[in-house]
Amino acid sequence: MASSWSRLSCCLLVLAAAAMAATAQNSAQDFVDPHNAARADVGVGPVSWDDTVAAYAESYAAQRQGDCKLEHSDSGGKYGENIFWGSAGGDWTAASAVSSWVSEKQWYDHGSNSCSAPEGSSCGHYTQVVWRDSTAIGCARVVCDGDLGVFITCNYSPPGNFVGQSPY
Repeated sequence: MASSWSRLSCCLLVLAAAAMAATAQNSAQDFVDPHNAARADVGVGPVSWDDTVAAYAESYAAQRQGDCKLEHSDSGGKYGENIFWGSAGGDWTAASAVSSWVSEKQWYDHGSNSCSAPEGSSCGHYTQVVWRDSTAIGCARVVCDGDLGVFITCNYSPPGNFVGQSPY
Protein backbone atom coordinates (compact mmCIF):
# COMPACT_ATOMS: atom_id res chain seq x y z
CA MET A 1 0.00 0.00 0.00
CA ALA A 2 2.78 2.44 0.90
CA SER A 3 4.53 1.65 -2.39
CA SER A 4 1.35 2.42 -4.39
CA TRP A 5 0.93 5.68 -2.49
CA SER A 6 4.56 6.62 -3.24
CA ARG A 7 4.10 5.94 -6.95
CA LEU A 8 0.88 7.95 -7.03
CA SER A 9 2.55 10.83 -5.20
CA CYS A 10 5.46 10.81 -7.65
CA CYS A 11 3.10 10.80 -10.62
CA LEU A 12 1.15 13.73 -9.20
CA LEU A 13 4.36 15.68 -8.62
CA VAL A 14 5.51 15.05 -12.19
CA LEU A 15 2.11 16.16 -13.56
CA ALA A 16 2.13 19.28 -11.39
CA ALA A 17 5.66 20.14 -12.52
CA ALA A 18 4.69 19.68 -16.18
CA ALA A 19 1.64 21.89 -15.75
CA MET A 20 3.71 24.58 -14.06
CA ALA A 21 6.33 24.42 -16.83
CA ALA A 22 3.64 24.82 -19.51
CA THR A 23 2.09 27.76 -17.68
CA ALA A 24 5.51 29.29 -17.09
CA GLN A 25 6.14 29.36 -20.84
CA ASN A 26 2.86 31.11 -21.59
CA SER A 27 2.50 33.75 -18.89
CA ALA A 28 1.74 37.39 -19.60
CA GLN A 29 5.44 38.17 -19.22
CA ASP A 30 6.33 35.41 -21.70
CA PHE A 31 4.31 37.32 -24.29
CA VAL A 32 5.42 40.82 -23.27
CA ASP A 33 9.19 40.18 -23.16
CA PRO A 34 9.72 39.05 -26.78
CA HIS A 35 7.43 41.84 -28.00
CA ASN A 36 9.53 44.38 -26.13
CA ALA A 37 12.79 42.87 -27.36
CA ALA A 38 11.64 43.27 -30.98
CA ARG A 39 10.42 46.80 -30.26
CA ALA A 40 13.67 47.81 -28.53
CA ASP A 41 15.58 46.47 -31.54
CA VAL A 42 14.03 49.23 -33.68
CA GLY A 43 13.87 51.92 -31.00
CA VAL A 44 10.17 51.65 -30.18
CA GLY A 45 8.89 51.96 -26.61
CA PRO A 46 7.64 48.92 -24.73
CA VAL A 47 4.16 47.44 -24.53
CA SER A 48 2.56 46.37 -21.28
CA TRP A 49 0.02 43.71 -20.44
CA ASP A 50 -3.59 44.87 -20.29
CA ASP A 51 -6.17 42.65 -18.60
CA THR A 52 -9.04 44.05 -20.70
CA VAL A 53 -7.21 43.31 -23.95
CA ALA A 54 -6.25 39.90 -22.56
CA ALA A 55 -9.89 39.12 -21.74
CA TYR A 56 -10.77 39.83 -25.39
CA ALA A 57 -7.94 37.53 -26.56
CA GLU A 58 -9.00 34.79 -24.14
CA SER A 59 -12.60 34.99 -25.29
CA TYR A 60 -11.61 34.69 -28.93
CA ALA A 61 -9.13 31.87 -28.30
CA ALA A 62 -11.90 29.96 -26.51
CA GLN A 63 -14.03 30.30 -29.66
CA ARG A 64 -11.22 28.76 -31.76
CA GLN A 65 -10.59 25.89 -29.33
CA GLY A 66 -13.17 23.68 -31.04
CA ASP A 67 -11.82 24.05 -34.58
CA CYS A 68 -8.37 25.69 -34.33
CA LYS A 69 -9.07 27.67 -37.52
CA LEU A 70 -6.52 30.30 -38.34
CA GLU A 71 -9.12 33.05 -38.65
CA HIS A 72 -9.00 36.59 -37.31
CA SER A 73 -11.59 37.82 -34.87
CA ASP A 74 -13.80 40.79 -35.60
CA SER A 75 -12.89 43.37 -32.98
CA GLY A 76 -14.60 46.10 -34.96
CA GLY A 77 -11.27 47.88 -35.31
CA LYS A 78 -10.86 48.16 -31.55
CA TYR A 79 -7.71 46.00 -31.47
CA GLY A 80 -4.93 44.92 -33.75
CA GLU A 81 -4.40 41.17 -33.86
CA ASN A 82 -1.82 38.52 -34.62
CA ILE A 83 -2.79 34.85 -34.68
CA PHE A 84 -0.71 31.67 -34.71
CA TRP A 85 -1.44 27.98 -35.21
CA GLY A 86 0.89 25.12 -34.34
CA SER A 87 0.27 21.49 -35.20
CA ALA A 88 -0.61 18.89 -32.57
CA GLY A 89 2.31 17.45 -30.69
CA GLY A 90 4.44 20.58 -30.97
CA ASP A 91 5.63 22.50 -27.94
CA TRP A 92 4.07 25.77 -29.09
CA THR A 93 4.55 28.57 -26.57
CA ALA A 94 4.23 32.33 -26.34
CA ALA A 95 7.81 32.58 -27.55
CA SER A 96 7.03 30.34 -30.56
CA ALA A 97 4.23 32.61 -31.71
CA VAL A 98 6.04 35.91 -31.20
CA SER A 99 9.19 34.51 -32.81
CA SER A 100 7.14 33.49 -35.84
CA TRP A 101 5.70 36.98 -36.19
CA VAL A 102 9.03 38.73 -35.63
CA SER A 103 10.72 36.48 -38.23
CA GLU A 104 8.86 38.48 -40.89
CA LYS A 105 11.29 41.35 -40.22
CA GLN A 106 13.56 39.83 -42.87
CA TRP A 107 11.10 40.94 -45.56
CA TYR A 108 10.25 44.37 -44.20
CA ASP A 109 12.12 47.41 -45.61
CA HIS A 110 11.66 50.32 -43.24
CA GLY A 111 13.20 52.82 -45.68
CA SER A 112 10.49 52.23 -48.26
CA ASN A 113 7.88 50.99 -45.75
CA SER A 114 7.35 47.99 -47.98
CA CYS A 115 7.29 44.23 -47.75
CA SER A 116 9.09 41.87 -50.11
CA ALA A 117 7.69 38.70 -48.57
CA PRO A 118 7.30 35.69 -50.84
CA GLU A 119 3.80 34.85 -52.02
CA GLY A 120 1.69 33.53 -49.20
CA SER A 121 3.75 35.40 -46.59
CA SER A 122 3.57 38.89 -45.20
CA CYS A 123 5.20 41.44 -42.93
CA GLY A 124 2.00 42.50 -41.23
CA HIS A 125 2.49 40.38 -38.13
CA TYR A 126 5.93 41.89 -37.62
CA THR A 127 4.78 45.45 -38.20
CA GLN A 128 1.96 44.98 -35.67
CA VAL A 129 4.46 43.73 -33.06
CA VAL A 130 6.59 46.88 -33.50
CA TRP A 131 3.78 49.38 -34.21
CA ARG A 132 4.92 52.44 -32.23
CA ASP A 133 1.44 53.58 -31.19
CA SER A 134 0.42 50.20 -29.76
CA THR A 135 1.17 50.35 -26.05
CA ALA A 136 -0.83 47.47 -24.57
CA ILE A 137 -1.23 43.80 -25.42
CA GLY A 138 -3.26 40.87 -24.26
CA CYS A 139 -2.71 37.34 -25.50
CA ALA A 140 -4.13 33.86 -25.07
CA ARG A 141 -3.18 30.28 -25.91
CA VAL A 142 -5.45 27.25 -26.16
CA VAL A 143 -4.84 23.62 -26.97
CA CYS A 144 -7.52 22.81 -29.51
CA ASP A 145 -9.97 19.94 -29.18
CA GLY A 146 -9.57 16.76 -31.19
CA ASP A 147 -5.78 16.93 -31.41
CA LEU A 148 -6.04 19.89 -33.82
CA GLY A 149 -3.05 21.76 -32.43
CA VAL A 150 -2.52 25.02 -30.57
CA PHE A 151 -4.08 28.41 -31.26
CA ILE A 152 -2.42 31.59 -29.98
CA THR A 153 -3.67 35.13 -30.38
CA CYS A 154 -2.32 38.52 -29.31
CA ASN A 155 -4.35 41.70 -29.47
CA TYR A 156 -2.92 45.21 -29.56
CA SER A 157 -4.23 48.52 -28.29
CA PRO A 158 -4.37 50.89 -29.99
CA PRO A 159 -4.34 48.85 -33.21
CA GLY A 160 -1.68 49.29 -35.87
CA ASN A 161 -1.00 48.41 -39.47
CA PHE A 162 -2.61 51.39 -41.14
CA VAL A 163 -2.00 51.44 -44.89
CA GLY A 164 0.57 54.02 -45.88
CA GLN A 165 1.85 54.54 -42.32
CA SER A 166 5.21 53.33 -41.11
CA PRO A 167 5.19 51.25 -37.94
CA TYR A 168 8.11 53.21 -36.46
